[in-house]
Amino acid sequence: MEHDTAAEHLQVIRTLMERSALYRRTLAPIMLYVGSVGSLASAGGIALGIEGLRPFGAWWLCAALVALAGAFVIARRQALREGEPFWSPPTLRVTQAMIPPLAAGLILSVATMAATDMGEFRLLLIFPDALIYGCAVHAAGFFMPRGMKLFGWLIIVLTGAALLLLVWLEPAADHRLDHAFMGALFGLLHLAYGVYLYVTEARKGQA
Repeated sequence: MEHDTAAEHLQVIRTLMERSALYRRTLAPIMLYVGSVGSLASAGGIALGIEGLRPFGAWWLCAALVALAGAFVIARRQALREGEPFWSPPTLRVTQAMIPPLAAGLILSVATMAATDMGEFRLLLIFPDALIYGCAVHAAGFFMPRGMKLFGWLIIVLTGAALLLLVWLEPAADHRLDHAFMGALFGLLHLAYGVYLYVTEARKGQA
């Protein structure tokens, strides 16, 4: 039994290494799509004047669902194009790595929104969720190209720096600032990573 389990783990590792380039190509459109959703959600939240903890949280939870659904469709289309089963063992392990922190973030968000609608509590909604998301990306990076782990750390570091800056400056509650932070993290940062993946992949193809 232990021999079979070890053999299965070795096969998964071998498959992950073989599909590293495929995952990299799939990540680029996913990052661009997620970044576009995040940027549009940020701009829309500012333009529509969405403020208050519950409206803000509901707006960004909807944006997260749209981003997740689109990423699922992109990954499935890529798998079909390459003739690969979507729920392959490596894909299943990536999903299993990300689900616990994402579920924790969802539970924290819903509990925070249900407890109060005071604007001062936005710190309990925005920054913990961003930090947990960074942990989820880092966890997925153990089964994907090395850049994903670095990207997860980048999210964590930038979120921590923004939180410390906000605590130090103590600015007045401003929904535009909150939407701008979310747009920078889930929009511009993902767009930049998607462009980086496309550019580096193109260079590899020319080499």
